[in-house]
Amino acid sequence: MSVAKETAFDVALFGEAMLLLVANEPGPLEHATGFHKRTAGAETNVAIGLARLGLKVGWASRLGTDSMGRSLLATMQAEGIDCSHVTSDATQRTGFQFKERVTDGRDPQVEYHRKGSAASQMGPADVDEPWLRSARHLHATGVFAAISETSLQAALRTLQVMRAAGRTISFDPNLRPTLWSSPEVMRHWINELSRFADWVLPGMEEGVFLTGETTPEGVARFYRERGAKLVVVKLGAQGAYFDSDVAGTGHVAGFPVAEVVDTVGAGDGFAVGVVSALLAGHSVPDAVRRGAWIGARAVQVLGDTEGLPTRAELEQAGL
Repeated sequence: MSVAKETAFDVALFGEAMLLLVANEPGPLEHATGFHKRTAGAETNVAIGLARLGLKVGWASRLGTDSMGRSLLATMQAEGIDCSHVTSDATQRTGFQFKERVTDGRDPQVEYHRKGSAASQMGPADVDEPWLRSARHLHATGVFAAISETSLQAALRTLQVMRAAGRTISFDPNLRPTLWSSPEVMRHWINELSRFADWVLPGMEEGVFLTGETTPEGVARFYRERGAKLVVVKLGAQGAYFDSDVAGTGHVAGFPVAEVVDTVGAGDGFAVGVVSALLAGHSVPDAVRRGAWIGARAVQVLGDTEGLPTRAELEQAGL
């Protein structure tokens, strides 16, 4: 029996959702007088993006039963995401964050309130292995692994289960230095987790830190030598470099952006493009091109998910 016939989902993800409060006006957060409510979370951004493109997506997490948790759960369900493995725990609280509104294209100030959150209490026991194996692909990031010692073990278990089941795995390092005990610990675990992945998607700055290499070619080679079938190194406005089993090496140009509004979420949008295209059987260059296009859309909007396209918008763009 083929994997496609055995699976109920296209993609499974584990990760923390946080309520995002974006300031209404530019300036320091302490001067903000009002905020817009949004969703945030690397894994949830990717889940939403994939669902909008028509993929069947399952998301596993833990939320509080507070108003923030109820809002996030309703939002994810409204996007068509299977949330049957999201636990709502009345004894826990939901994480949230404040984000500065910027108008000059720089990275905004973000203030996190996630320590001890419901999702950070997740561990290996929260990995429902039959449910996880019912997906044909796992997308993982370094964020869920970073939020607590138990979530690190849960993340590791998801990768082990899917590798043993012969499913494909994509991994975005998505470094969050403030969540790790030290840079050395972060480097060790991100590189350890990446060993399970078929497709590794580092940014260039991340790649330099993680590998010690100073070129896209060197960063890609580092992960290819450790078993990755495809490495795509994100180069921001310059596009991306790829190194793969099936397509060799190459560079895809970036898409022009009239105005950078907010860079947060661009890497998640890039992952949406690459993963969705590869799962649909597109070539590596076409997948990277789709990723670059969605990443460019993401930096032109205020929130993390407003730039993620629908299937109709993707087709209209010819991607």
